[in-house]
Amino acid sequence: MSGFIEGENRFQSTMFPERLDDYVSEDSATRVIDVFIDRLDLSGLGFKTEPADTGRPAYHASTMLKIYVYGYLNRVQSSRRLEREAGRNVELMWLVGRLAPDFKTIADFRKNNGEAIRLVCREFVVLCRKLNLFADAFVAIDGSKFKAVNNRDRNFTKAKLKRRLLQIDESVERYLGQIASADRQESVVADDKTSRLKDKIAALEQEMDRLKKIEVRLLDEPDQQISMTDPDARSMATSGRGSGMVGYNVQTAVDAKHHLIVAHEVTNQGHDRHQLHNMAQQAKVAIGTNKLDVVADRGYFKGEEILACDDSGITTYLPRPQTSSSRKRGLFSKCDFIYLAEDNEYECPAGERLIWRFSTEEKGQTIHKYWSSNCPGCTIRGQCTSGKYRRVGRWEHEAVVEAVESRLDKEPERMRARRETVEHPFGTLKCWMGYTHFQTRTLKRVSTEMSLHVLAYNLKRVVNIMGILPLIEAIEA
Repeated sequence: MSGFIEGENRFQSTMFPERLDDYVSEDSATRVIDVFIDRLDLSGLGFKTEPADTGRPAYHASTMLKIYVYGYLNRVQSSRRLEREAGRNVELMWLVGRLAPDFKTIADFRKNNGEAIRLVCREFVVLCRKLNLFADAFVAIDGSKFKAVNNRDRNFTKAKLKRRLLQIDESVERYLGQIASADRQESVVADDKTSRLKDKIAALEQEMDRLKKIEVRLLDEPDQQISMTDPDARSMATSGRGSGMVGYNVQTAVDAKHHLIVAHEVTNQGHDRHQLHNMAQQAKVAIGTNKLDVVADRGYFKGEEILACDDSGITTYLPRPQTSSSRKRGLFSKCDFIYLAEDNEYECPAGERLIWRFSTEEKGQTIHKYWSSNCPGCTIRGQCTSGKYRRVGRWEHEAVVEAVESRLDKEPERMRARRETVEHPFGTLKCWMGYTHFQTRTLKRVSTEMSLHVLAYNLKRVVNIMGILPLIEAIEA
């Protein structure tokens, strides 16, 4: 093949064979994995490695951890694919000293060391803190739905079961009508059709019996939902109208400057209303700061969560959902009434004062009630209420919520920063994970899998920020 670049003869012997180290470049991220894991105190993190029943020694935890971190960094998550890579990938051979555990050993390591793996992910965040990558103390919090190993057809709710049973009843009724029509024809073709329809009806009756057994199990579940493949997965609505998936809701707190995932948690709740303080507090501890600024979307807006953040020294920025039914009916909403703190009164659009009347407990909250005695004679009462009086309720800690709205009005750019910060890691992770997202089952194992993804993501981000050699020097320092 003259005229082309020619390769070496694969059968050519050399007097001084090349070392495996020669095939791994100095600026390879594989060297970062090697240095980072070798510097960890794995025994203190609680890793468990047991010898085989035959008495053969176990693989060291660092060896197995390197295989997984390398795999997730290079989008190889399957234990069977990792087994193959250990026998043919030069970088992985260098990393683990040409050891090649079988896929069952690889899979068991992830299954048995979930908590320790999550602690390794946290250790890398601690390293980032030591490298002063979280100096701004400003994070964005968001959640995203990830698919579980559970088909939608194998997830059941009361409504879905009722709808499916109704469909079966309609199908059986339709088939019975077709059988009656075929019986009147009295021909060989009609007999074949009748036999085929009876088989369909028998299959539907079996399906109905199966669904009724599932219904019994469903009633024992606290949330009246059951998943057959992954028992912890739940049906969740997504951003698309009328769409949804069976999966998990992954929460993350992302550093606004470098887009590093400071804290994460996997939940099987389909909403974010109870996660603001939880994720903000985790981020505050991870960053190691006394004060933290947090931005989130309106899905996190909940008075108790905002109050808990305020008590913890966490400054929140998030918009208030507009859920007033009065506005939809063309009436004045609560935001049209101005609260006068010095007098503990409200001023209505007509200029009248709504005075405090009494306090009551509603859903565990102390609510103060206000209204004006002049409502019956007000000229614009039709724009305010359909009743005799317009009553306004105020939570005892409403000032904390109003402060959040005031801060966001002064700094609207915070919401743009949220979108530019927290959406990036989710898009990257879902691209790496592929269409199926998670490969393991149950909340515990899915949390471990997510920690490996987050560790790989953060490692790649820091490599891009600092460079390979400076990062290795910083780890070794």
